Amino acid sequence: QVQLVESGGGLVQAGGSLRLSCAHSGSIFRINIMGWYRQAPGKQRELVASTTNTGKTDYADSVKGRFTISRDSAKNMVFLQMNSLKPEDTAVYYCNIKDLRIDSWGQGTQVTVSS
Repeated sequence: QVQLVESGGGLVQAGGSLRLSCAHSGSIFRINIMGWYRQAPGKQRELVASTTNTGKTDYADSVKGRFTISRDSAKNMVFLQMNSLKPEDTAVYYCNIKDLRIDSWGQGTQVTVSS
């Protein structure tokens, strides 16, 4: 019964920044992983960044140093700050949460980076 809604996507020029937000409803287990995935046309969905309940983070090599994932568990929110955006970052970005019960996905938000 956990639902996720992403927001913050849009069109931005190369070198610009966007901040994605994900709000989730319903309670989740203390032990959990929240993450951002992306999928470009014709390509498989890939993990961009993730964060655990302990604050441990993981990033795809392609975004290290440019993207930052953060969470506010009290507000049921997870964020992705994207800086120095490149055209290769163009994709639909999906919020995801996993715990002992669920593996839930948002519907995605489009990020388009123009050159």
